[in-house]
Amino acid sequence: MNFSALSIRNPVPAILLFVLLTAGGLIAFNRLAIQNFPDMDLPTVQVSAVLEGAAPAQLETEVARKIEDRLASLDRLEHMTTTITDGTVALNVSFELGKDSAEALNEVRNAVDSAAGDLPVGMLTPSVTRKTVQGSALVTYAMRSSSLDETELSWIVDNDVTKALLAVPGVGGVNRIGGVDREVHVDLDPRLMRSIGLSAASVSTQLKSMQTDASGGRADIGGGKQTIRVLGAASSIEDLKTLAIPLPNGVKVRLDEIGTVADSIADRSSIAFLDGKFVIAVEVLRANGFSDTGVAAAVDTAIKRFAATNPEMEIVKATTTIGPIVENYTGSMHMLYEGAILAVVVVWLFLRDWRATLLAAVALPLSVIPTFLVMSLSGFSLNTVTLLSLTLVVGILVDDAIVEIENIARHLRMAKHPTKAALEAANEIGLAVIATTLTLVAVFLPTAFMAGIPGLIFRQFGVTASVAVLASLVVARLLTPMMAAHLMRARAVEEKDGRIMRTYMVFVQTCLRHRKLTFFGVCLFLGLSLLTIPLLKTGFLPASDESQTKVTLTLQPGSTIAQTEATTRRAMGIIGRLPEVTSVFSAIGSASSGDLIDSATIVDTATASLVIDLKKIGDRSRGQAEIEDNIRQALAVLPGVRIEVGNGGNGTTLQITLAGDNPDLLEQAAAALEEQMRTLQGIGAVISSASLQSPEIQIVPDPDRAASLGVTTEAISEAVRVATSGDYSSSLAKLDLSQRQLPIRVRLDPESRKTLADIAGLRVAGARGSVDLGSVASIRVGGSPTQISRLDRSRNVTLSVELNGRILGDVYGEVQALPAARSLPKGVSLVEAGELERSSELFESFGTAMAVGVFCIYAVLVLLFRDFLQPLTILMALPLSLGGALLPLVLTGTSFSMPVVIGLLMLMGVVTKNSILLVEYAIVARRSGLSRFDALVDACHKRVRPIVMTTVAMGCGMLPVALSLSGGDSSFQQPMAIVVIGGLMTSTVLSLVVIPVIFTVVDDFQRLLKRSAKTSSVEQSPA
Repeated sequence: MNFSALSIRNPVPAILLFVLLTAGGLIAFNRLAIQNFPDMDLPTVQVSAVLEGAAPAQLETEVARKIEDRLASLDRLEHMTTTITDGTVALNVSFELGKDSAEALNEVRNAVDSAAGDLPVGMLTPSVTRKTVQGSALVTYAMRSSSLDETELSWIVDNDVTKALLAVPGVGGVNRIGGVDREVHVDLDPRLMRSIGLSAASVSTQLKSMQTDASGGRADIGGGKQTIRVLGAASSIEDLKTLAIPLPNGVKVRLDEIGTVADSIADRSSIAFLDGKFVIAVEVLRANGFSDTGVAAAVDTAIKRFAATNPEMEIVKATTTIGPIVENYTGSMHMLYEGAILAVVVVWLFLRDWRATLLAAVALPLSVIPTFLVMSLSGFSLNTVTLLSLTLVVGILVDDAIVEIENIARHLRMAKHPTKAALEAANEIGLAVIATTLTLVAVFLPTAFMAGIPGLIFRQFGVTASVAVLASLVVARLLTPMMAAHLMRARAVEEKDGRIMRTYMVFVQTCLRHRKLTFFGVCLFLGLSLLTIPLLKTGFLPASDESQTKVTLTLQPGSTIAQTEATTRRAMGIIGRLPEVTSVFSAIGSASSGDLIDSATIVDTATASLVIDLKKIGDRSRGQAEIEDNIRQALAVLPGVRIEVGNGGNGTTLQITLAGDNPDLLEQAAAALEEQMRTLQGIGAVISSASLQSPEIQIVPDPDRAASLGVTTEAISEAVRVATSGDYSSSLAKLDLSQRQLPIRVRLDPESRKTLADIAGLRVAGARGSVDLGSVASIRVGGSPTQISRLDRSRNVTLSVELNGRILGDVYGEVQALPAARSLPKGVSLVEAGELERSSELFESFGTAMAVGVFCIYAVLVLLFRDFLQPLTILMALPLSLGGALLPLVLTGTSFSMPVVIGLLMLMGVVTKNSILLVEYAIVARRSGLSRFDALVDACHKRVRPIVMTTVAMGCGMLPVALSLSGGDSSFQQPMAIVVIGGLMTSTVLSLVVIPVIFTVVDDFQRLLKRSAKTSSVEQSPA
C-alpha cells in the first residue's frame, strides 16, 4: 500500500495523526524527569550487622564469614563485597542483571535469617534492605542560629526539618551532619562504687529494670473493665536522681549519691563547616524514579517555607549536584536547537527554496516531539544519554525529509504538476527511504538488549534513537509528500552540471574503468585505518568537569574528632585561597566514595570529607583535573594525613583490587605493588585500602585465676563495656519526655578511666562477690586493623590511583607491566572490579552489539532488495568509515570509552544510508534497461546531491556537540560527535567512488554463480 499517495489524496488523517502525536509529546515532555544518568534498578541487596565495640577481626570470623557462607549458594549471585569496621559489618550482595530485585531481597533475607543462630548473642538482628535511594546527596543545606544552642538546633533539625523534607515526594532519605544528640549521663564514682561493692553493670541493669512503664493486665472494678499499667519510670532528671539502688547487703542508696546525674550530650561523632563557619547540615537523598531537578525544586520550596516559619534559624544551601545536571540539560537542549537550525540552513543553501526549507524545518520537531511520548510511556527520563541520542540524531531526522524533498524538487524542475511530482517522487524514493530508516533501527534497537551495566545505559539510548528515526520515517512518508504537493511550485529549469559535479562524474567513471587501482587504494586506506587501533586509549567513562570536586582526609587511626577538626580547618584555609574555589563544605566524621553506580559512606572520627564548589567552566581558565592537581600539591604540607582528591570513579580513578585468603601475603603483595605504582608518571595519589593498625587495649583473662574466683569472660566484657562506654544502645534505659526518649547512659566518671591502672581497678562480678579486673586478667596496649575488606569470601586490598587527567586504560597497562603485578605470590590474584570490570563488560557488549547490528542491517536489506549478494555492497561502507572515526580519537587523545562506542554504533547505521541510496537507484535503473555502467553512472549523478545534503546536514547537526558550543561539561557528548562526524565524512567521500566499484565486483560474482549453476544443471540433465 502506498501511504504517501493516500496522504497526498486525503491529507486529513495524516494531519490529525501528527496533531495528536505532537500534543501528546508536548504533554509528556513536561512530565519527563530530568536526571544526570538513567536510574538503574540493580538487583543489589545490602546487609548490615551491628555488634557495638567488636573489633573488625572478631567480626570477620564471628559474623562476616558465617553470613557469606549462607549467601554463597544463592542463584545467579555475582559478587559479595564486605566492609568490616569497628562494630559494623556491611555486605553488598549483587546479582546478575535480570534477577528480580524482590526475589533477590527475599533470598538474601532468608539466608541471613538461617545464619542468625550462629551469630553472637549480643548482636542486633541484621538488617536486609534493597537500595531504593541514590548513593550521593542531591542537595545539602547548612543551618545555624544565634538564639538557639547546639542541642536545641539539633533537635529541631532531627524533628521538624526532617519531617518537612520527608514529606516532599521523591525524597528518599535525610541525614544530619554535625550537631549533637541529647543524652542523660550517670557518671559513677569508682572509689565509692568499689567501697560498697557495686559495679557499673549492675547499676545499669537495675536502672533499666526500674525505669520502665509496663502492662499490668486487666481488672473488673465497679462493673466495668479497666487496663492495669505499672508506671515505674521517672519522668524527669530530678526524679531520676532520687531513684533508689539496692546494694548487695540490702541497704539502698540514691542514684545521685553514687554518681553524677546530668542532662548531657552523646559523644560527638560528626562536625560540619561551611566556608570555615560551624553549621549543622542536612543532606537530602533522592529516591529512585524521580527527577533530580524536580525533587531539588520541591525541597527548596519546602526549606523556604520552613525558614519563613522559623526566623530564628539561618538556612543556606551548602552544596548541590543539581548545577551540572541543569547545565547539561540546558546545554543539550541548546545543542538540539542549534543542530536543527544548522540542518535547516543546509537545506536552504542547497535548494535555495524557502518552501522546501520549510518542509525540512517542519520535519524536525514532528520527529522529535512524538519521541517524548514514547519516552514517557517507557519510563525514561531526560538524561545525558537520551538527550545525547536526540542531539546526535537531529541530522538523521531531517535526512528522510531531505531525500524526499530533493527528489520532489527534481521532478518539479521537469515542469510537472506539484501533485504529480510528489506522487511520482515519493513512489520512486520510497524503498530507499524505508531501507535507510530500518537499517538505522536495526543498529540502534539491539543496543537496548546489551548485557551488564552498559546495557542499562544503552537501553534508553537505543530505544530513544529508534523511536525518533521511525517517527522521521512516518513524517517523510506521510507528511512531507503531502505538504510538498500543496506548498511547492513547479518550475522548469534546465539542469546543468557544475564544475564539481563534472569532476566527480569523471572521477567515478575513471574508478569504474580502473577497478584494480581503486581496490588497491581502498585496501591501503583500510590498512592505515587498522594501524590506528593499537594507538587507542581505553576507559569506561571519560573524566568529567562538574565544577565540583571532593577531598577526603584520613588521619591516623585512633585520632580524636578534635584532631580531625584541626586538620580540616587547616585544609579548608589552604583550599579556600585558590581563585577557582567558590565555597568549601566540610563534613568531619564521614567520608563518601564511589561513582554513579557504586558508592559508600564510611563513618569514622578520623576522616573528613570536603566538597569544593568551583566556578563554572566558562568562568575559569583551568580544567577541573588541573585544579585538583593544584589542590593535591597544596595539601601536601599536612603531616600524617592520607589525602584523596576527586569525586572518584567516572574516569578519574583506577582501582586495582588484589584478593587472597592469606592476609599477610595479601598485604605484602599490596604494599610492594603500591610502592611501584607510585613511580608511574603523571598520576596523582595512590591510596591503599590496606588498613592501618588501630590502637586498642587488650584484656587477657588468666584462666586459672578467673575460674577460681568464678569470673567469666562474658562478665569481664560486660563490666568493662558498661564502665567505659555504657551498655549497648538497644539495652539502655530511657527517660520519657513529651516528644522523645532520652537514653540514660551509666558509666564511670570519664576522669577515672584514663589510665591502664584505672581499667585494672574496675570491679567484675564473680561467684563470691566482685573482684578487681587486674586480679584476674592482664591488660596491655595492642593494635588491630581498623577496617577489613572482603570480595567474594576472600580478603581484598584495593589500590586507588588518581588518574590526574590520564586515561584509565593507559595507566592500567602500565600497572600490569610492573614487576610486582607480574609476579604476585601464590594465592594472591588481581581481580577486575569497579570501572575495570565495567570497561570489560562494555567492550564485550560492544562486540556483540556490532555483530548483531551488522546482521540486522544485512537481514533488512535482504528482505527489501530480495537479494543475498547486493546488500554486501552496502555493508562495505562500514569499514570505509573506520579511518575517519578512529583517527580523530588518536589525534585528540580521546579514550575509547562508552560515548565512543555509542558513536560507532550510530555510525554503522548512518554510513549505510548513502550506499543504500546509490545501490537502490542503480538496481532500478538496470531494471529499466540501462547497462550496468550507465546505471551506476546515472545513480551517482542522481543521488550525489541528496547524499551530500544529508551528510552535511548530519555533520552540521552534530557540530555544536563536537565543538561544545553551548557551554557546560561536554566530556560525554564530544567524543561521540567526533567519531560520527569523522566517520561520516570519510565514508561519504569514499562511498561515492568506491561503492559503485564494489557493486560491479559483487555483480560479477553473482553472474559467475549463476553461470556455474546453469552449467551444473546442464551437465546433470539426461542426454
